[in-house]
Amino acid sequence: MPRLSEVIAALDALWPPERAEGWDAVGTVCGDPDAEVDRVLFAVDPVHAIADEALKLGAQLIVTHHPLYLRGTTTVAADTFKGKVVHTLIKHGIALHVAHTNADTADPGVSDALAGALDLRVTGPLVPDPTDPHGRRGLGRICELDHPETLADFAARAAARLPATAQGIRLAGDPEALVRTVAVSGGSGDSLFDAVRASGVDAFLTADLRHHPASEAVQHSPLGLVDAAHWATEWPWCEQAAAQLDALSDRHGWDLRVHVSTQVTDPWTTHHSSGAPN
Repeated sequence: MPRLSEVIAALDALWPPERAEGWDAVGTVCGDPDAEVDRVLFAVDPVHAIADEALKLGAQLIVTHHPLYLRGTTTVAADTFKGKVVHTLIKHGIALHVAHTNADTADPGVSDALAGALDLRVTGPLVPDPTDPHGRRGLGRICELDHPETLADFAARAAARLPATAQGIRLAGDPEALVRTVAVSGGSGDSLFDAVRASGVDAFLTADLRHHPASEAVQHSPLGLVDAAHWATEWPWCEQAAAQLDALSDRHGWDLRVHVSTQVTDPWTTHHSSGAPN
């Protein structure tokens, strides 16, 4: 079995921590570098339900997309929910490693996985990484559909292909407009509207679209907006990342058992359509 330090080195080669945004908190949160690892669990959120799942699986390593302590902390006391996660992990010898914005811009990255879940053909990054001489890394992806379809049909495709959440899929724009090209960005994407408009795509699929940026976007142009739950747009990366680690395990002869959590850790649990009955 490989040591944790060996597995982490392989993960850092996939998603170099130095490519994370300056405000981000990526890397190993806890874990003994000399501990042996034979089972790994991938998940979006480092919440206690995921720690419990790793414990039941017998995993020695959890890899999450979201950081546990994004803004830092002065305590890991077990009477705080994040501190309880840390105590549980350390008590049972489970390491936690985070790949966040360094996984967003990777090649392949979070948005490649999102495009793959929707059977879209990636043509390039939405916001290219200027340090990549090959022009493949960057934030978001510009994609093409194999055949044009209406915005309503594309939204239905997203609803059918992405994991189910209480939010489901929201749509802004003309449902009958034809969609040939799409920009996708896993996670919160309304900061990318300038790049999306500049790309000339017909639609933009992302998450966490706020009222004012979305309203302004549809007034600027006929751009169609498809808004999914944040967790749902990033979960496909877990499957992609697990497959990447599987390949590395085979190459190194590690025989790791790699799992992807299917627990829905999106915070929203129920949806009610608004409006008084007719």
